[in-house]
Amino acid sequence: MNIVKLSDLLQTGVNEVRNPETYGIVVGNRIPKDYFITKGTGESDITVHAGSYHLALKKAGVEVCNIMTYSSILPGIAHEVERPKSHTHGAVMESIFAVANGNQGELLTAGIIYGWLYDKQTNQRYGGLVCEHNGNYSVEKITGMLNSSLQELYTNGFDDQYHLKDITVLTESFVPKKKYGTALVAICFTSYVYPFI
Repeated sequence: MNIVKLSDLLQTGVNEVRNPETYGIVVGNRIPKDYFITKGTGESDITVHAGSYHLALKKAGVEVCNIMTYSSILPGIAHEVERPKSHTHGAVMESIFAVANGNQGELLTAGIIYGWLYDKQTNQRYGGLVCEHNGNYSVEKITGMLNSSLQELYTNGFDDQYHLKDITVLTESFVPKKKYGTALVAICFTSYVYPFI
């Protein structure tokens, strides 16, 4: 396969590519742009994965999607939007999730914290740091743990050059009455930028 840069393709014109099946366009790693936040709980007497977890996704409004999870970085271009009213059935939903699964009578809490890094010289937003945690904790306890995790990330590689500001904490907590329960919170991405190389 011949590789063509988009900049070259635009200069020569698409019509000059005689056999487009033998050419490809080179793009860089895609960058998540728009995201929404959501949360939910679910409980089931049957199971977790196709039970309480699915019902928590339903309450969060993303049950028709195939969920893929990221690690904990937000690009500087990321922008929060309202949760879409619907999604295409079977669409891939890429996201940062915190999920607490457990049993009847247990306190289940999931939490996410994120904050934005701003350049100390220019005050331009560089990007965001995200931490997730889950377990049998009170909201107060998990909030403290999340704040400690975020500060640890910040002071190990970012505090020399950036300020950490605009911190947001998301939590969901409940005690299931059925055999299995799930609490979850998520940052879900809806659009991406593909940089041309």
